Amino acid sequence: KLLTTDSLRSFGMLKWIKYNVHYIALSLFIVCWALIIIFISQKLLAADNEIWMDQSGATANIDLEQQGSGNLIGGVGSVAGTPTDFDFIGTTNTLDIDQIGSSNLWKGDITADNYTGLFLFTGSSNEMTVATDTSNTYGADSSDINVAVTGSSNTLTLNQATSALAATLDLDWIIQGSNNTITSSINIDGATNYMDIDGSDNAVTYTGTGVTASAGGYFWLDHTGGSRTFNVTQASTLASDWVKITSDGSNGTICVQQDDQGTAVGC
Repeated sequence: KLLTTDSLRSFGMLKWIKYNVHYIALSLFIVCWALIIIFISQKLLAADNEIWMDQSGATANIDLEQQGSGNLIGGVGSVAGTPTDFDFIGTTNTLDIDQIGSSNLWKGDITADNYTGLFLFTGSSNEMTVATDTSNTYGADSSDINVAVTGSSNTLTLNQATSALAATLDLDWIIQGSNNTITSSINIDGATNYMDIDGSDNAVTYTGTGVTASAGGYFWLDHTGGSRTFNVTQASTLASDWVKITSDGSNGTICVQQDDQGTAVGC
């Protein structure tokens, strides 16, 4: 066969590859491992942060802050990605939680009397689920709780003293954003629940009970925005309750029920 310039060039290339195949294999091996390391590093950098913690004792001051998305705060019994409730037990404690980012989750089981809670969320699609002294261990009296949220589509649940009495509770909500859902149940006894909400398509469900309350509960909702859904129930058996709602916006439903075990009421 006639040898052309192209065939000679191809033959020389094959010969070069034959004598340098081990160098080529080594280079490919290094490149593959470099790509794997880069991929793993990116996954680690993007991994969610998780804090597992339980506290028992008096006069503690705990400050937890997370920045980023998909972060979790829960108890020491948690496993990665699945938090249990963070136990916070004692009297005269302070708990400050600040989650900055989206899709964060905090679950808390607080057994405390005379505690201060500061809960701040900046971002969207965050979730908070907190219950305080459901077993009436300390009575859940004289708590000062502040919840501040800036963002949309957040889900917030705070139940205070479901079997105890939340005597002289001072609970304040400052919500700025739309499509947020707030659920709160309080066994009231002279408790104050204040909500300041700015934004549309927000939903509030509040239930205030107090079978043995000597003093009633006060609920004040100040709202600006449309398409709201508010369901308020006050049912202190032995005391008077007060409610004040100021809402500026169009569309939506508002239902308020006050019942001292008299004639059944409903919306």
